[in-house]
Amino acid sequence: QLTQTVTRALMRSRPGGGTFHIEDVQDQVELGLMRGSHHEVARAYVLYRERRTQERAAHKETTVSTGPQLHTIVNGERVLLDTQRLQQLIEAACENLGADVTAAPILTETMRNLYDGIPMEEVHKASVLAARTLIEKEPGYTFATARLLMYSITKEVLGHEATHAEMAGHYQRTFADFLKKGVENDLLDARLLQFDLPRLAKALKPERDFQFDYLGLQTLYDRYFLHVRKQRIELPQSFFMRVAMGLSLNEVNREERAIEFYEVLSSFDFMSSTPTLFNSGTTRPQLSSCYLTTVPDDLDGIYESIKENALLSKFAGGLGNDWTRVRALGSHIKGTNGESQGVVPFLKVVNDTAVAVNQGGKRKGAVCTYLETWHLDIEEFLELRKNTGDDRRRTHDMNTANWIPDLFMRRVMEKGEWTLFSPSNTPDLHDKFGSEFEKAYVAYEEQARQGLIKPSKTVQATDLWRKMLTMLFETGHPWITFKDACNVRSPQQHSGVVHSSNLCTEITLNTSDTETAVCNLGSVNLVRHLKQGPQGKELDHDKLKKTITTAMRMLDNVIDINYYAVKKAR
Repeated sequence: QLTQTVTRALMRSRPGGGTFHIEDVQDQVELGLMRGSHHEVARAYVLYRERRTQERAAHKETTVSTGPQLHTIVNGERVLLDTQRLQQLIEAACENLGADVTAAPILTETMRNLYDGIPMEEVHKASVLAARTLIEKEPGYTFATARLLMYSITKEVLGHEATHAEMAGHYQRTFADFLKKGVENDLLDARLLQFDLPRLAKALKPERDFQFDYLGLQTLYDRYFLHVRKQRIELPQSFFMRVAMGLSLNEVNREERAIEFYEVLSSFDFMSSTPTLFNSGTTRPQLSSCYLTTVPDDLDGIYESIKENALLSKFAGGLGNDWTRVRALGSHIKGTNGESQGVVPFLKVVNDTAVAVNQGGKRKGAVCTYLETWHLDIEEFLELRKNTGDDRRRTHDMNTANWIPDLFMRRVMEKGEWTLFSPSNTPDLHDKFGSEFEKAYVAYEEQARQGLIKPSKTVQATDLWRKMLTMLFETGHPWITFKDACNVRSPQQHSGVVHSSNLCTEITLNTSDTETAVCNLGSVNLVRHLKQGPQGKELDHDKLKKTITTAMRMLDNVIDINYYAVKKAR
């Protein structure tokens, strides 16, 4: 009876014949149910129609609109682009990232940027770029972008496509092959092949690839993953295990330690420094972060220091150089009876060396030069990072820092005078600090007033301080660091003097003509060490203790395993 009622109603609406849309039929069915007093059935039918409407709308959003068919180049052959496969890939990348991260906008933008005959690699790049543009609108897209990038990296490393579900098997099967390839190409230490590789491969956790955000994974790809002629040969979990193995080479229970180190690295509980990540397990395991040196006042020593900078930078070491001992502009040179050009021309060479020796091509060379505030070249030193002036006396790529004694700050507060000297005339000031420095400095000032020390210059301390702050505001350099504060609190006063900090100004170690200071760094991720407590989030001390114990073992191994490019650093 309902069928006949619906049929008659439809025929009346099209007396001349024609095509009926499915919605027209369903409207009449709904009306017939209501008129026939089938209210429960009608209600269920209305809800069914609404649900189907929403499903069709969602499907329409995520389905590629029909248009000109695109072809792509795969292994040199022109084939039809599998849009369904592309859609599934993007949907998988957005899975479990919340309702605000959907495949539709990524797919739409990807298709908009494709062209007929595009290489398949470019298709995947287009999807990554499309997802990346959405990160600023919804931060969750950073993980979707990372997953799409991971798909491209996997294809580059393995030579074929692989879904995340397939990666557990691929990691285990290819781990040993990756190490062998690295050894064959003189990238990795052959001793890595002596480990129990099946055991280590089984310990890899592919699911941790999903922890990466886009920037983290892209940085690993650009700088950290080993490559053979620009083709990457390692994946994220293989990379972390390679680093862990390199740090375990001298351990008795190598596999056990390697797995322990891998766990803290791959979980992001602790992260080794950049040089360790770069070079662990390689044929040149330079694992230390920063090197601090002091430069002597003679040509052999100056250029030997620049050579050491180059060797240390070659294997990713950051550099902190103390140049206070080098004589100032206009100082007498006994050997030639001439005058010195000062410290600035040498710093230009240091700057260009850092550019030329760019940490193995992985990142820019990084060096910071320190100069004490009483040095006669300090005023020109303050202007090294300016964009105006004689470019031959500028260092646009090098960091600079003031090494300030407390006496100078007192003179600033007292609005007193400050005298600048060439270190060739006041050599002992370099190694003095605190009251001893003040006593010697005041004595030299008196000699300068009597005309016994030349060259020298007297300035207002407030004027020099104002110029320091002005340059810091304009160029970000030189940084402000304090000589006496570092030395008075140093636990190593009995064995030397701290002449500078390092590139990042967080380490203060003694340096001399026979000693290059070395700092080995790592980072504990405190966010990963929180647990739910009665009052909310609190620090998990047990986990933190375990992580730090493992981290210290890793850092101790860095000291033992490290490749020291210069003897003074050993």
